[in-house]
Amino acid sequence: MTTPDQIIIRPAREEDVEAIVAFSAAMALETEGRRLDLTRLHEGTLALLRTPDRGFFTVAELAHGPSPPIIGQLMITFEWSDWRNAVFWWIQSVYVAPAWRRQGVYRRMHRSIVDLAQSRAGVCGIRLYVEAGNETARRVYSRVGLSVSSYQVYETDFVMPHRR
Repeated sequence: MTTPDQIIIRPAREEDVEAIVAFSAAMALETEGRRLDLTRLHEGTLALLRTPDRGFFTVAELAHGPSPPIIGQLMITFEWSDWRNAVFWWIQSVYVAPAWRRQGVYRRMHRSIVDLAQSRAGVCGIRLYVEAGNETARRVYSRVGLSVSSYQVYETDFVMPHRR
């Protein structure tokens, strides 16, 4: 079991791009059975890292070692709410390396995001979506205090068509 002093939660940097791309690709394959276009994913990840008004990544890494490995990630994007005159932070691209699951890594990342969001004027809440059949993720999100919304997500995706 990891201890809090073994894990650092920090904003992602451009030099983290390869780890983030690898984790995002693994997450898509594991949760939705999708093989992502790695070139597009790399470019999209860099675009977010270089354009903070779109959002940001947070990573979890081990505190010790010459090149501490990243063991988890999540991405935040923004949604304006006219009803609240503020922004929701959407948690996306959540991934924890399999060897580090069930050791509080996501809980630490989530807590850091909640704390950061609550410290910022103009942030009205946190949202995320989860693949309907991903019961493990649904349990994790409930345990950290998220609740099921009354909304369902509908989409028209111009890049990755809906699977049947």
